[in-house]
Amino acid sequence: MPLVYNTFEQIPPDGGKEDFIMSEVLLRKDVPAQAQWQTSHIYASQEEWEKDFQWVQEKAKELAAYAGTLKNGKDTVLSLLKTYAESSEHLSRLYTYASCNLNVDNGEPFYQGLMARTQTLYAQYSAAVAFLSPELLKLPKATLKSYIADPDFADFDTILKDLERMRPHTLSSEVETLLASGQEVFGATGNVYDMLTDVDMSLGKVKDEDGKMVELTHARYGSMLESPNRAVRKAAYERMMKAYAAYGSTFAATYAGNVKGDVFLARAHGYQSAREAALYPDDIPVSVYDNLLKAVHEALPVLHAYCGMRKEAFGIPTVHMYDLYAPMTKDFQMKLSFDEAYELLLEGVAPLGKDYQDVVRSAKDGGWIDVYETKGKTTGAYSNGSAYGVHPYVLLNFRPELDGLLTLAHEMGHAMHSYYSNHTQPFIKSDYTIFVAEVASTCNEVLTINALRKKFAGNQAAQQALIGRLLEGFRTTVFRQTMFAEFEMKAHAMEEAGQPLTRESLNAMYYDLNKQYYGGGCRVDKVVENEWMRIPHFYRSFYVYKYATSFCAAVALADKILHGTPEDVAAYRRFLTLGGSMSPIEELKTVGIDMSTPAPIEAALDVFASLLADFQQQG
Repeated sequence: MPLVYNTFEQIPPDGGKEDFIMSEVLLRKDVPAQAQWQTSHIYASQEEWEKDFQWVQEKAKELAAYAGTLKNGKDTVLSLLKTYAESSEHLSRLYTYASCNLNVDNGEPFYQGLMARTQTLYAQYSAAVAFLSPELLKLPKATLKSYIADPDFADFDTILKDLERMRPHTLSSEVETLLASGQEVFGATGNVYDMLTDVDMSLGKVKDEDGKMVELTHARYGSMLESPNRAVRKAAYERMMKAYAAYGSTFAATYAGNVKGDVFLARAHGYQSAREAALYPDDIPVSVYDNLLKAVHEALPVLHAYCGMRKEAFGIPTVHMYDLYAPMTKDFQMKLSFDEAYELLLEGVAPLGKDYQDVVRSAKDGGWIDVYETKGKTTGAYSNGSAYGVHPYVLLNFRPELDGLLTLAHEMGHAMHSYYSNHTQPFIKSDYTIFVAEVASTCNEVLTINALRKKFAGNQAAQQALIGRLLEGFRTTVFRQTMFAEFEMKAHAMEEAGQPLTRESLNAMYYDLNKQYYGGGCRVDKVVENEWMRIPHFYRSFYVYKYATSFCAAVALADKILHGTPEDVAAYRRFLTLGGSMSPIEELKTVGIDMSTPAPIEAALDVFASLLADFQQQG
């Protein structure tokens, strides 16, 4: 039974509007408190965290003592499940506190130690409760069925149903305990990757648009790839690829270790493949994955046409990989502060109702969000809704431009999904699957772009820029993430076939995939073969395909919200409250989206084709 988790100008002294200008990477101490998330909302002091840590340790021992007793009857089982739910909730808070504090400064020794202790506790706790699933499955099916139907077990009916579904892949108590105790080992490759990329690696320096040598960072890299200056794009791209290539053998060994762990665990639990093992717990058929690959492959000519359009837009003889991210219109650019971005987000989510809007508004000054890039901070962005009973936490590396706004909208979509789920469902049923997670986030992005299109109605350059951003959303989320998903599938298949995963084999596979996906519209530079090394999601195997499927679902839902009935909005709001109370496929069916068929993916790809035509007409 799995655990449930899920350089600035100074601010005016009067707390006026932020107008931050990035120059060099900040230290944590340089960031104003109102731009930092507040982990003190979880634990007011380190002493409180330590006290809860010890409490969970004791609860783990208490839970372990239940082993061999579940045959004693309903009261014993119910007591066990309640203790499990309560202690899992506290463990989730411990983990959130440690990870949030570490992620804003990954080089801080104290929080490295705190995170290591939390991971050890997690492993110990997992081992302590590993008997639970096997022993529950030893009960007569009629008994388990009676518990599912019993109102006293209402909080646990979903996990008991999932348990019965997992029966063919659940091993003995002794074996499950042994495998659970190795959790730290199986997660070690991901930890090595994080430390290497976020702490130890230096990406070097490149010339910015002013001809100044600046330190290349992961956040700055994205901005440079969108630069109208082709020399800046090329320099940043080649510098990044070179930085990763210097550690190519290390990354290959690390990723190979991760894949080997996936394959080992899948075989141990009787799955036909590591891919099936990753999809099965969410009750997602492998056919959903296959449908995605097939539909995207069929739509590649449209992707090639989109990439080829850049040649005309930029007036260049050949489109290279580093040209794929720059906006195709130069006549409209957004430069906006975080305050301004937040107001635009509020306009975007207005169709979801005033109460939804009010919660989003309260998050800004409520300690939810860590806004700016700092030295040692985890790259990218994420939302963590695992501190049940507190509030979600959102990590950003905010850039004062359109992409920064849309990243904010995306992560706040996650946060609001967690907020409503946590306020509606009991803890044990509050954690929604990743398969549906990206729906709420992407829906927020589409709604925000819609608000911007209304705001700039009649501005042809703005319309073209915003349509272009939607097109890029399709390219990077549907096409690119599907390419990533195919890379993962092929890498795991190689390991399952006994073929070595080396730097050479991984590079060749990634290069060939890029030629297939992009070769019809641009020149696939050989150096792209190193890009797989910088994709952190590969250490959470078979995760990325969900971005693509969720994007397709979100496109349909945003259309319902904007052009449908009040009941469509109400249905979407109910969807946000479902948490893990039903399977993700069934959750999406409540809003009229059936992801068990290729129809939503095909419909979304048709939207991509129509947007491409609309963009050309705007030009």
